[in-house]
Amino acid sequence: MDTMERRRNAIAALINQKGTVSFSTIKEHFPNVSEMTLRTDLKALDEAKQIVRIHGGAKSVQLVINTDDFFNRRAIRNIQEKQEIAQKALRLIQPDTAIFLDSGSTTTELARLFPDQSNLIYTTGLSCATELAGLEKPVIMLPGGRLNRYSISTYGTMAIQELEHVNFHQTFLGITGYTLQAGFTCGSIEEALLKRTAMKQADQVIVLMDSSKVGVKRSYSICSMADVDLVISDGHLPQDVLAECERHRIPVL
Repeated sequence: MDTMERRRNAIAALINQKGTVSFSTIKEHFPNVSEMTLRTDLKALDEAKQIVRIHGGAKSVQLVINTDDFFNRRAIRNIQEKQEIAQKALRLIQPDTAIFLDSGSTTTELARLFPDQSNLIYTTGLSCATELAGLEKPVIMLPGGRLNRYSISTYGTMAIQELEHVNFHQTFLGITGYTLQAGFTCGSIEEALLKRTAMKQADQVIVLMDSSKVGVKRSYSICSMADVDLVISDGHLPQDVLAECERHRIPVL
């Protein structure tokens, strides 16, 4: 990694950590870099959709869109852990059952492994639907609604109303973050409401969560640990999270 790339990564990390950063603050953090170079860096980071330039400085993408991280960024993080979680989840799926498959990079890995068997599968994730499209036996349903360009999923009132009429055997839930105080969270109120609906309609709620999600708190709460039936993770959950699962008698795979 060259000096320019390291510097730009550091600038993006600073902005994403603080949310909003003035140009003068950026200059203070990089005193040996010229103003022209820093402005060029901000322009390049903005074009790469890593930050958003504003008058007098920059904002994090998360703060501007108030939603979950770009799907294509999440899809390349912790791939091995997500594949491991998907393999564990796969063993729980029975034929001739109705399943809700949430949007997200981990659920997309599960969709990629899904067997060609008789199931009714509702998913709001366009990437999940694409992976399932090659199967012949399952019935694949995409609830209507608005397109979330960042999580590549459908959401909104139409999607929620459609899910309210379906009884699921299992809901496989994707989350953006988990803390002991806030529970499971995501970055969009519409996404949170949709996830709650899918949970309410299910006999069993299964959370797919790699350990990198622990300690991350987004703006909107989905539910608490007490509201789920099973957690599937990568085997690296912190002890305090495992203790919380045990307290609520939630199995962890």
